[in-house]
Amino acid sequence: MKTVVFDLDGTLIDSAPGIRAAVNKMLEGQGLAPLDLATVTSFIGHGLPKLVARVIGHVGLDVACQDALTAETLALYNADPVFETVLYPGVEGTLKHLKKNGFRIGLCTNKPLTATLEIIGPMGLDGFLDEIVGGDSLSVKKPDPAPLIETFERLGARGPYVGDSEVDAETAHRADTDFALFTGGYRKTPINELPHKYAFSHFDELTQYMEAAL
Repeated sequence: MKTVVFDLDGTLIDSAPGIRAAVNKMLEGQGLAPLDLATVTSFIGHGLPKLVARVIGHVGLDVACQDALTAETLALYNADPVFETVLYPGVEGTLKHLKKNGFRIGLCTNKPLTATLEIIGPMGLDGFLDEIVGGDSLSVKKPDPAPLIETFERLGARGPYVGDSEVDAETAHRADTDFALFTGGYRKTPINELPHKYAFSHFDELTQYMEAAL
């Protein structure tokens, strides 16, 4: 059986502009100036609660308000979870190619499961995904390897994990799984400092790489 698991944000979809919009609406309600895209993007990777905690630290809000501000930001984001969100070029063609060639495809993300399900339909991804593990599907999140291991167990076999970040690289390493690094996502660390089996900048390149497993 052939399997592959993908990360979501920064890998299949560029969701940073929409996340930034939700964060800035929350900050506006606190009487604070908006953050630029690069700053918000740098906070993505460990789930929304961690992102909001980083925002709070960055702008100097009271940490005692973290739970309330996280809930507010999540509500703002969930009101329109595909706002300014797009698929990365080549994603749809790659997923079609993999399905045509018998791959079972999983998704392992730190985004809450409900929010994930509300995104994959409008983005046209739901028909490609056989199993989905969200950030709240288990009691732990990436980079703990358990969510990725769970995804592969549901799929029925191990395969490569495709992601874009330090969190994804660590998760794959701890799960003892080959890691394919998408270099066009939200990574902050130089490519050569992240453990990976393969690095690619466009999904057409990933299609060529995966053909070796066909």
